[in-house]
Amino acid sequence: MSKPLILVSNDDGITSKGIRVLVEVMKKLGEVVVVAPDSPQSGMGHAITIGETLRLYEEDIFEGVLAYKSSGTPADCVKLAKHYVLKDRTPDLVVSGINHGSNTSISVLYSGTMSAAIEGALEGYPSIGFSLCDYSSKADFSHVEEWVEKIARQVLERGISKGVALNVNFPPKRNEAIKGVKVCRQADAKWQEEFSERFDPTGRKYFWMAGNFVNFDKGEDNDEWAIANNYISIVPCQYDLTAHHAISQMNKDWDWDQF
Repeated sequence: MSKPLILVSNDDGITSKGIRVLVEVMKKLGEVVVVAPDSPQSGMGHAITIGETLRLYEEDIFEGVLAYKSSGTPADCVKLAKHYVLKDRTPDLVVSGINHGSNTSISVLYSGTMSAAIEGALEGYPSIGFSLCDYSSKADFSHVEEWVEKIARQVLERGISKGVALNVNFPPKRNEAIKGVKVCRQADAKWQEEFSERFDPTGRKYFWMAGNFVNFDKGEDNDEWAIANNYISIVPCQYDLTAHHAISQMNKDWDWDQF
């Protein structure tokens, strides 16, 4: 019986610690192919490269694994994997990460990690984005490896709904063990940005974005609560952004005679 084919990507770049951990875990589950950015692409969202060249180079960086680095975005990497690297082969699973930093709540919209996973879902592949809520380049991933394997194995064996990508966030390593897994919703939270006006050595003005993350959600069924309480959060995400509840409201309440 052939091994499952697993495509690995990320947004922190092909040399990041997180993708090395992810590759090693996925090697236990199947044949691994890596297509990842050649440099960090955090915050790229679902950007794709248009009007510029895309570079793709084979890299001998993971033992026993076919790997490529790309000049493109995480979404570009999944597209290149489908159309060039894998060609007529279909991945059984697309995994992205492990991201250095949280992708809970509203961050899923900006996340390059999740864009790679969602691009996989767009193509009909079971897809997972993994993130560790620790922004350090030296973050300790040892407490999440067994959970990454368990979650990926469940998707390979049990499947997920077509068009869905799982957004998995792990709490940082703490003195107590992870309590378990919560399948939950995206928290009602957002970044409240501030822009600092500065000047470079030539006197030209530039801006530096900063701000604070504010959680408005008081529920105990969301990803922010799960992480704060030392659980792994899994939020099933879809690329259909239609606000279905608003369709009936608009059809009912709008004055359509004005049109």
